[in-house]
Formats: sequence, C-alpha cells, structure tokens
Amino acid sequence: MSHLDTMHHRSCLFPERRPAMPALNRKWWALIAVCTATFMLLLDITVVNVALPDIQRSLHSSFSDLQWVVDAYSLSLAAFLLTAGVVGDMFGRREVFAVGLGVFSVSSLVCGLSTSSLMLNLARGAQGVGGAIMFATSLALIASAFHGKERGTAFGIYGAVTGGAVAVGPLVGGALTSGLGWRWIFFVNVPIGIAAIAITLTRVQESRDPHKRRIDWIGFVSFSVSLFLLVLALVRGNADGWGSTLILSLLIGAVVLFTVFIVAEWRQSEPMLDLELFRRPAMVGVSLVAFALSASIFAMFLYITLYIQDDLGYGPLAAGIRFLPITMLAFIVAPIAGKLSVRIQSRFLLGTGLLVVAIGCLLMATVHASSGWTALLPGFVVAGIGIGAVNPVLASSAISVVPPERSGMASGTNSTFRQVGIATGIAGLGAVFQSQIQHKTLAALSASPTGREVLTRGGARLSAAITGGGVREAAAAIPSAPARAALLQAYRVGFASTLDHLMIICVVVSAIGSICAYVLVRQRDFVPSYAPAATPEQPTVAPPERRRTETPEHRT
Repeated sequence: MSHLDTMHHRSCLFPERRPAMPALNRKWWALIAVCTATFMLLLDITVVNVALPDIQRSLHSSFSDLQWVVDAYSLSLAAFLLTAGVVGDMFGRREVFAVGLGVFSVSSLVCGLSTSSLMLNLARGAQGVGGAIMFATSLALIASAFHGKERGTAFGIYGAVTGGAVAVGPLVGGALTSGLGWRWIFFVNVPIGIAAIAITLTRVQESRDPHKRRIDWIGFVSFSVSLFLLVLALVRGNADGWGSTLILSLLIGAVVLFTVFIVAEWRQSEPMLDLELFRRPAMVGVSLVAFALSASIFAMFLYITLYIQDDLGYGPLAAGIRFLPITMLAFIVAPIAGKLSVRIQSRFLLGTGLLVVAIGCLLMATVHASSGWTALLPGFVVAGIGIGAVNPVLASSAISVVPPERSGMASGTNSTFRQVGIATGIAGLGAVFQSQIQHKTLAALSASPTGREVLTRGGARLSAAITGGGVREAAAAIPSAPARAALLQAYRVGFASTLDHLMIICVVVSAIGSICAYVLVRQRDFVPSYAPAATPEQPTVAPPERRRTETPEHRT
C-alpha cells in the first residue's frame, strides 16, 4: 500500500474532527443576549421612578397619570407573562425572544417621543408586553443552552446582572434625566435593543417545546381585564367617589372576571395558571411573599421619590444617589442570602427578611415637615438588607416547591405575583395618598391666618393642585411671599404625615407576608433536586449516598 493510500485509509477510519467553535460559543452568545435584554428590562423599571417628577412637569400630568406610568407597564407585564412562555414553547423561544426585544425597543422609542400622558402610558403598556415576552423566554433560553455545572455558572451571571440592574437603576435614571432629559431613559433602550436582536438572530440556538401546547385565551382575557378593572377602580376611586356607579361597576366586574378566571383554570386541561400548584402550602406562601414584598417597599419607591424630589426639592440625579443605600445593600446582601439558603430553611430567610423590611418601613415612618432626607437613611439601610435577604431565596424557592417539570410555570407564577403586587400596591397606596395629602395639607393651611387666606382665594384649584402634584406651580403663581411660604409649608406638613401613613400600611403588608412565610413555606413541601424521574421500569429512589444524608424534612 502506497503512502498516499495509507493516509487515505487512516482518514476514512479516523475522520478529521474540526472543533465546533461556533456551536460551542452559541451558548455564551445566548447568555450575552439574555443578560443584555434583562438588564435593559429591569433597568427600565427602576430608572422611571426618579424621572417621574420631570415627566409630570413636562407633560403636565396629573397624579393618576404618574401612577399609570408605572402601573401600565406592570399590568401588561403581569398579564402577558404566563401566556408569553407558552407562545415561546410553541413557535420557538429564540424567535419569540427577538420579537419581544423588537416590541420593547419600538415602544421605548414611542415613550421617548410622547407628547401627552396618554401616549406615554399606552407606550408603557406596549413596553410591558415586550418585557413579558423577553422575561418569559429568557430563562428557558439559558436552560436549553447550558447543562451541568455550566448551567449554574450561567444562572449565577444572570442573577448578578439582574441584581446590578436594580442596584444602579435609580442612579442611571437620575444621571440621564439630569444630563439629557427624561426622554433619554427610553431612547437609550433603542440601540441596546437593536444590538440584542442582532445577536439573538445570528448567534443564539433555537429551542422549543417538543410537546404541543395551546394558548389559554379564556384565562388570559379574564385575568388581564379583571386586573385592569381593579387597578382602574383604585386609581379613580377618590376622584369619582368610592360609592359611585362607575367605581362599584369596576369592582364588581373585577370580581366576576376573576371568578371566571379561577373556574376556567380549574376546568381546563392546559391552563395558563395551574391551580394544582397551590395544593402545596409552600407554593401559596412563596406567592404571598412575592406579592407582599412588591406591594410594600417596591410600591413605595414611587412615593419616596416624590417626597425626595417634590417635597425636599432634590433633582433626579441627587435623588438617585440617595437611593443607593437601599439598592446597593440589597445587591450586596443577596449573594450572602443565597449561600445561606443551603444551610437555613427558606421560610426563616423569607420570614425574617420580610420582617426586616417591615422594620425598615417603620423606621421611615418618622419623617415630619422639618426632616431632611437623612431621616429616611436608617430605614433605607434596614429595608435594603431585608430586600437582599428575600429576593434570591424567593427566586429559588419558587421553583423548588414544585416538581422540576413544573418549574417554568412556577417561576412565571412567582413573577406574575410580583408584578400584580407592584400594580395593586401603587394603586392602593395612591388612593390613600390622594385622600390623605389633600386633607392634611388643607388642615395645615387652616391653622394660620395667612394659610386661611390662601385657602379662601385658592378654592377648588388649590385642591386639584395638591392631589395632582402641582403645588409648587400653584405657589409660584401667588404674588405674596408669605402666602407662598404658607402654602409650601402646609404641603410639607401634609406630605410628611401622609408618607408616614403609607409606611405604616407597608409595615402591615410586610408583616403579614412574614407570617405567611413562617407558617406556609414548610420545608417538607420542597422537592429534592436530586430525585430522578419515575419510569415504569424504575421507581423514583434517591441514590444510596444521598439517602444516608437527607434531612428529616426531605424524608417527610
């Protein structure tokens, strides 16, 4: 055999193996795309808060309009989250993820170009749809691209990115708003979104669920509309009267449609939300913790921002800097809590974390008319520690209290409870805020002769300015300096007292969530991650070496 024949013979037996570098790198490109999109998504939640006062002045928005800037986003995110996951499974997660990026980027552009509050709020709703699509498919893309130990590394990087986005959000929002204007908190999403779309379509591997699924239209429509009617009733209650036909109709409609949603989910074979998940008390507890955390301290961020900027007079960047103690401590404590979760039962971390949040809110319920921003600092520090203790444990617990094959729906359900908590929390606290601040500011004005004169001349216009956040503009139109000072002082008295009341409500909500965590998040409800799936030939049995070390809770 000639030398050439020998080489040919060897090449046939041992074909050349070229390193599949593109395929190998695709998973890291998937992580980059997902982390970029998630960073943009979460950043857009936090940056908006510090820009709200500037948005109000620029678009001449009412207080209700400001609530909808946040609630329109949270509502659409909550409504579309579970359905978006099904769509991704059906049509391919990469393609659907790219569509979500496109919707988010285009709606961000429209937000930045908005010329009215209505236009901005509709665009924010569209942003929430894009965000839901991105959020619902992002974790599935990572899970399909990474396996074994690398999956843990990928999720660790993903968690660090999400924590970083929340931590620096107020600072980035303040810097953009102060330096370039509030519109740039939305414009900045456009080039980032375009880059993420390009990476997704050219570098990310497609994945889809091999099992056919269908969209639960009844559940989607009934849940979305009932939640919208509830929030609308809470936002409009003070203006239209809580006993008015409109408000009562909205509340009744919300209850009826939510009942339809529960019945539909119970009877369908492929529901949007599988109610069987809630047979485990731990799943109920984890969901209530997610709701309580969002409906308390996260919903309060809007009103704390208004206090720091509207009442204390700080600009957006200065306000963002003052939020750093709470956001950075949450970022620092989170990985510590994540490591402790393997040694300490989840209910103790969740319950204690929410209890710490409640204490932080209680410490912030001490401001008065002459307080500076440092009056909030002790509460910021304590609440930041509590948030950091709850967040990572909440995320891991949500998928640990259900079998592995249900982890996707459990994670989506937990995220939905978070968004519902923010939407209803902001609306509910807003109803109290509008009622209290008007009453307390007018009472403070009535306490002095100069204030009574302002009150007599202002009339209905002054009441509208107080509830709509236009007190400073109303004061600027008063020619008398003592009268202006009297109005601003009364507003500070009313705002500080109202903020204290809102904080007490958050204390109660957080404390109830803490009790639910201690009572319901039972360790025996957790599913051991090492348990293999049962097959007809081989029943589910833990490996011998793991069985010798399992805890009493696992044996239960």
